[in-house]
Amino acid sequence: MKPNENFVLAITRTCGSGGTTIGTMLANKYQINLYDKKLLQLASEDSGINEALFAKADEAIKNTILYKVYQSVYNGELIPPESGNFVSDSNLFNYQAKVLKELAQKESYIVIGRCGDFILKDNPNMVSIFLYASEEECIRHEMERSDISEKQAKRHIKKMDRYRSDYYKFHTGKKWKNSENYDLSINTEKIGYEKVVALIDEYLSFKFQKEE
Repeated sequence: MKPNENFVLAITRTCGSGGTTIGTMLANKYQINLYDKKLLQLASEDSGINEALFAKADEAIKNTILYKVYQSVYNGELIPPESGNFVSDSNLFNYQAKVLKELAQKESYIVIGRCGDFILKDNPNMVSIFLYASEEECIRHEMERSDISEKQAKRHIKKMDRYRSDYYKFHTGKKWKNSENYDLSINTEKIGYEKVVALIDEYLSFKFQKEE
């Protein structure tokens, strides 16, 4: 069921659990946009900051301990251009958050990661979803998706999940895998992608059902 008013599905996922695939299936089902890497381009256009800086910060931070040492919980503020911290990692995140909030006023969409659930926590039409699967299933999925060895898949998953956990903690002050952060937590391995989509669709039907 597609609600009559704008809504947002904020999907958080463990590496290999099929989050992007499921997000794409939902976007096709509802004929709405899906934002992931595309968000960097929109934030660049909004801020005037070169998109390459967003992408560079996004990638470089995976190889540092910044998120493990510090914390900068998002509070909605933007650093002005005249400030020396205008292109800091925190301000780049702030502009991505600004874009997500503005998009929610204009359209329904799906956002993958980016702490979308936290950024839009005050939006009554946002549904937050955490997708996960067993380590064995995630490894199998990554091996198949990227055509890599089991050892490579395991190493990649460990790196990505650690990064996503640290990123989430840094910007929200919360634990990434805590089910209390989300409306739905779904093991994608147990029921398969199509039934996960059906389950989310059913939840939307209940959430947005109008009282007669």
